[in-house]
Amino acid sequence: MYPSQRRDRLLELLAEHRFVSLRDLASQLGVSEITMRRDLKQLKDQGLVETVVGGAQLAGGAQEPPFLSKRVLQAREKQDIARAALATLEPGMTVGLSAGTTTWTLARLLKSRGFAGPLTFVTNSVNVATELQANGWTDILLSGGNFRTPSDALVGPLAELTLRQLYTDVLFLGIHGMDLERGLMTPNLFERSVNRTLMEQAGRVVVVADHSKWGVLATAHVADWEEVDLVLTDSLGGEEEVRALRQLGVEIQVAPTTEVEVGGEG
Repeated sequence: MYPSQRRDRLLELLAEHRFVSLRDLASQLGVSEITMRRDLKQLKDQGLVETVVGGAQLAGGAQEPPFLSKRVLQAREKQDIARAALATLEPGMTVGLSAGTTTWTLARLLKSRGFAGPLTFVTNSVNVATELQANGWTDILLSGGNFRTPSDALVGPLAELTLRQLYTDVLFLGIHGMDLERGLMTPNLFERSVNRTLMEQAGRVVVVADHSKWGVLATAHVADWEEVDLVLTDSLGGEEEVRALRQLGVEIQVAPTTEVEVGGEG
């Protein structure tokens, strides 16, 4: 395992278990405690983890990990969902991409999957815009606004004002949590408002969310299920939720499982 892969796996373990002892981390990753201390120091210097007595945890101990931590979680599932999303695109579309690691994965895959466009993109995510630009796309409209972590989204009145002037054929909406009764949720009220604006300006709303989002509750309600045109999820969980929503008439597509392609990240 390369050092970068080991550190990605380390972040996954911390996200899954909140706190992991130094000894357990070293054992699970097959390295010495000295090597593990070195990895933790590097991640701490990047602001991703906090070292505490005997172990480590994600920085801030918050319910929403930072973007760099989240993007390595459920990498395969996010790529499966992104591929399914790409299959719905047509040349000439204006495509909205909310902030999030699944929409970022979609931006990464656009070039490698051979989609030539032309496409125009609207986003409130610097990460998504940067990834699109790196892959050769030029028609990218990035909202202004206040920069916030951990999702690295641009939010606030300026972001909403900008986005209200733009229309998209389809919005791919990443989400923090999904619940059968409560719908879509996010921990941040400002991000909720921007996501609502993106939805209102979209001809079609497609939620892109892996199985780990089912049953996750958060402070702010983003939308009810009837406001969503399609849900794209993966095949590794949420079977009961998928069946229940289909019975309610919600259109859901379960993406087939494939291998991770793009650098092992999602």
